[in-house]
This record gives sequence, structure tokens and C-alpha cells, in this order.
Amino acid sequence: MSGNTSPSLEDIDEIVHEPRQEFVESTNVADFMETYGIDDYEELIERTTTELEGEPDSGLEWFWDELVDYLGIEFYEDYDEIRDDSEGPQFTDWYPGGELNVAHNVVDRHAAVGEERRNTVATIWEGEDGEVREVTYHELHRQANQVANALEERGIGTGDTVGLYMPMVPEVVSILYGCFKAGAIAVPIFSGFGVDAAATRIADSECSVLFTGDGFYRRGDPVFLKSTADEAIAEAGHVESTIVFDRLGSSEARNEHEIPWTDDRDEWWADAVEIQDDDYETKSLPSDQESMLLYSSGTTGKPKGIVHTHAGVQVQCPKEVYFGMDLKPADRFFWVSDIGWMMGPWTLIGTHTFGGTVFMYEGAPDYPEPDRFWEMIDRHKLTQFGISPTAIRALRKHGDEWLEGHDLSSLRILGSTGEPWDPESWQWFYEHVGGGECPIINISGGTEICGCFLMPMPSEPLKPCTLGGPGLGMDIDIVDSAGNSVKEANERGYLVARDSCPSMTKSLWSGDDRYLEEYWSTFEDMWDHGDWAQKDEDGFWFLHGRADDALNVAGRKVGPAEVEGALIDHVAVNQAAAIGAPDETTGTAVVTYVVLEDEYEETDELRDELRAQVGEELGKPFRPREVLFVDAFPKTQSGKIIRRAIQATYTGEDLGDMSSIENPEALEELEDAR
Repeated sequence: MSGNTSPSLEDIDEIVHEPRQEFVESTNVADFMETYGIDDYEELIERTTTELEGEPDSGLEWFWDELVDYLGIEFYEDYDEIRDDSEGPQFTDWYPGGELNVAHNVVDRHAAVGEERRNTVATIWEGEDGEVREVTYHELHRQANQVANALEERGIGTGDTVGLYMPMVPEVVSILYGCFKAGAIAVPIFSGFGVDAAATRIADSECSVLFTGDGFYRRGDPVFLKSTADEAIAEAGHVESTIVFDRLGSSEARNEHEIPWTDDRDEWWADAVEIQDDDYETKSLPSDQESMLLYSSGTTGKPKGIVHTHAGVQVQCPKEVYFGMDLKPADRFFWVSDIGWMMGPWTLIGTHTFGGTVFMYEGAPDYPEPDRFWEMIDRHKLTQFGISPTAIRALRKHGDEWLEGHDLSSLRILGSTGEPWDPESWQWFYEHVGGGECPIINISGGTEICGCFLMPMPSEPLKPCTLGGPGLGMDIDIVDSAGNSVKEANERGYLVARDSCPSMTKSLWSGDDRYLEEYWSTFEDMWDHGDWAQKDEDGFWFLHGRADDALNVAGRKVGPAEVEGALIDHVAVNQAAAIGAPDETTGTAVVTYVVLEDEYEETDELRDELRAQVGEELGKPFRPREVLFVDAFPKTQSGKIIRRAIQATYTGEDLGDMSSIENPEALEELEDAR
């Protein structure tokens, strides 16, 4: 997850969002500040990250200790100390001696007899076909217990891995929480992955039980997941039991949806889970017990298995949903994500800790018409709406008329992550979707912390595309190549964490060596996140793409996102992608691909204009050698452009695993780029 931004500074220099005072005073973060006598945002960040002399109520340890009680997080056994960092920030042990379980906090306590949230709706689900289901905490509790019993019946115990290669149906929540209850490590796998990507994750995690579905609906057609799961299992091994949820009606209408079946391994959900006892005693687990194994998306290199703990995700996700997204008891929270991406568990754990309501949607954002999201926000009165910038660009392209007739006034907070913003699309999202009132909480962190390094607070003013500043309790900095803090405003540097946080991955599933090499080898005792970062003269933070993706042109480096931002600044450009290509003279040359706005024609004159624009903004050495026109970019289902596919297509290299792609036809079009 990365809220990368690469706009030109003149486009983002003015504060656009200035929250009304009554709104500021109503926010959860303002209440926290009042409770602890904190006067402004700068003091808030300092108090929650820095041990101030003479201020016992300050610093990381104070904040992460205080947060447990402040957010009402319950431990079965109190922890002995806040953290043990005797082995350095790389291997900090948070809340040692404590015992808890995420499932207790997100469902058990709300579903207890006599609790006011027992019959509150935990999830509202809408299928692409229009079917709507609501699940209360009482119902969620019963089903999660059945999942836990089904797992134990199949020999799953504490520390065993369980795969979730599931369609986005309400049952994914029960499966996730059932795993937590039994002490199993949940391994969410994106439902849009093909055989190779799913097999890689099954093989690496070695899960013996896999939950999947017969399929799901996408753009009106069934997508058959079970056959892909079978091929992945055949490739990966390990899976001894497959529990299949019936989304398409396959168990009752085998003639209509004939799916492959292995009698001694496969069971229908109804036969494996629904027959189980709905009572289960949730396990009390050590703070550092693994809760989830989340894989990086794998759009670059081999996917990394990120190891999360019960205590880590239990404090980080609710902290961000409560303060950054300002969750209130009556809210209905919608973040567009699959359970296989970090934002899926983040949304569920963050919202359900407070007994809140999560909205889930199965299908495509523009099916059957481009107003599907606007129609659902109106009909379900959703209050928080998080989405990728790429998806907003696509919806914006359909035109403002699709928003007409839809009441979006229920929205209080907008969220975004995952892709670069351009100022025009940010402004469109702010004005047309948020009505010029809702702050855009543009966040950046990652699967590695199941949360955010940077996150604006809803009580603060915003410039277009900004990520605000460090999240609460996050000791984040911008440093130069020597690891020294950047002092000058607008000076670019590397985004680092100077200390750990409770949700930082314990290591990588593949071992400590790769973990240390990936994150801790650039600077001494600092986590290098790999992003270019910048803070302007007003204190607003911005990101400028991956530092390790830099294009080295004749010894000068530029990030692909910077080139793309310069292109997107042109009125004719809707989307852009920049890659590096071998060049005899400069070593590397910039090659760009562009998707134009509908009303513009592909001409040599426009191509020259775009080359000149990049040269003017970034310098002549970075003028693209080529500007190629296409109608679409290959993307993952979460909206990320698969740049390695563009690079490989141009250079003629092997594409590798393309099973995560949402629109495979875009690959063919790259070959014929104009």
C-alpha cells in the first residue's frame, strides 16, 4: 500500500481543504488531544513518538500503552512491559507476557448476551447481482465458532496455517475470525489471482486446509474459482482439506455450474462448517502469536510472506480507523478491497473492534453502470469510502453525469491508498464525491505493518495529494543517503522508520535473512521503506514513488512516478506509465506509455508536446525517448498498474506470472502500442 504522489509543486501549493471548526471539535482525535492536553498537530505527533524530558506522558511506549485502555482493547492476561527491544528495533517484542485474541475483541465481546451490540449489523454485503445480506454480531459469533470447530476437527491447532482463497462473501469474515479463535494463522489469498500466484502462496505457507468458493460474479458473468484452486493445489501440494463455499449455486445445480471435485479432499461449506457446534472457547494467545501471513502483491519480485501478530494488528488497525477515519458508532464503513489485500483485514479488524458496521461489495466498480458505487453509497447511507486513485481516475473518465441523482451526503470521510494521485483527480474526488466537505485521508504504509506510516488526521487542513504527516505513534523521518535527517523544506529523501511499531512484521515467513536485507540493510537501525519522500515549507508530506525504481539516465536519477506525474499534468493525459529502456548513449532512456482523455487525438504534435513537458518539469535528460499511446494499462484487480509487464513487453523479456491481471487484453495492446 502506498499513497504515492508525484504532482508538480505549483499544483499542490494551496490548502484546499480547511475543516470547519465544529467538525474538528467532533473528531475522535480532537477528543484524544483534549484528554491529554495536546494543543496542536505538531505536539500530537511529538507526544506520541518522542520521549520528552519532563513529560512522562510522551513517547512511543507511553502512547502504545495508553492506547490499549483508550481504545478499550481487552487482554486476557496483562502484559509485563510495553516492549522488549533488547535485540534492536528489528526484533522488538511488543506487550511481552500479555495474552489476548483478536477474535475476542472484534466479535466475542460484542456478541455476548446482554451486550448492546449483540444484534447490531457487523457486515452488510452486496453481491454484484444486487443480492444484499446483513450479518449481526450474534450471527457472526456463531459462524466463527463453527469455523473454529471445523478447523480443530481437521487437526488445525495453534500456529498452523489456513488458506483463504475466497470470493468476497460475508463468510470470509467468519473464516478469518474462526482462524483467530483457534490460534491458526490466516493466509488470505486474493480471489483474482490465477494458478501460479495462488500456488506460490499455498506452497510457501504450507497450509493443509484451504477455504475457497465455487466462484463469484464479475461484470455479470461467473468466475469459477474452484478449478483455479484445484490447479494451484496440484502445483503447490500441502492441502489436505478444501472447504468450498457455494456462491454460484453449484452444489444444488451441478448441471448448470459443473465444477471439479475430489471426493476425499473437497467438502461443501454446508457439510463442513454449518453442521458444527456454534459454541467455542476462544484461545488465549501470547501477544506475539502469529495471527496472519499476508503476502506482498508480487508485482515486483517474489512475494514476501509478512508475519503479523495478534497484539500488533489488534492495536494498529483500530487506531487508524478510529483516529484517521474517525469511526463513530453509527457509521457504515466501506473500503474497496478484497480480503486478500491488507486493506481487507485492516478494515474488518479496525471497524469491528468498536462494534461497527462494515460494508462489503462483491463486484466491479462500474457494473452494470458506472454509477454503481454512487448508487450503493446513496442506498446504504455509507459514511466512509476508501478507494484507489486509479479507480477514481477511471470513474471520473465516465463523466460527472453518473453522480447526478445520487445523494452522497451521508459521506463524512474519504480514504485512498495504493497508487499515485494527480491533483485533478484528487480535486474531482474531493469536490464531486465528497461535496467539498469530506477530508481525503490519503495513507501510505504497507502490508509489512498492516497499517500506515503516513496518515493525515481528519481535523487538519489538506493540500491536494498530501499524505499529511506521520501516523500517531509512528516515528517516521526523511533522510539523505547517509541516513541524516533532511532539514530543508522540499528537499527529497528516503522515507524511513526510526523505530518499530507493534504491527511491524516479526520477520518474513522465509526467514530473518531476507527480512533484514529488505528493510534494515540500507541504514543502521532504521527501516527503509523504499519511497522518495518530501515535506514542504508548510509541513505537508508527499511521496514521489519508489526510490529503488529510480531510472538512472546518464548518472542522473528520476523516479518513474515523477515522469508519470509530469505527463498527467498535461490536459490531454488520463494515465501514464514510465519505464527505463537500455540506451547506448545514456545507459538508460525513459520510455513512456500514455492513455489519453477521450476528446484528444494521438498526433505527432501531441507526442512532441508531452516530451517537452517532461523536459520542462524534470530537465532535458529525462525527456522520453518515446511516447507510446495505448487504450489501457494492465492492472491488478485492486487497480495497480503492473509496470513490470510494461517493461517486459517493451524489452522482450519473459513476462513471468501474469495471473493477477484484471484485463489480460491490455497485454496484447502493449505489443501494438502506437
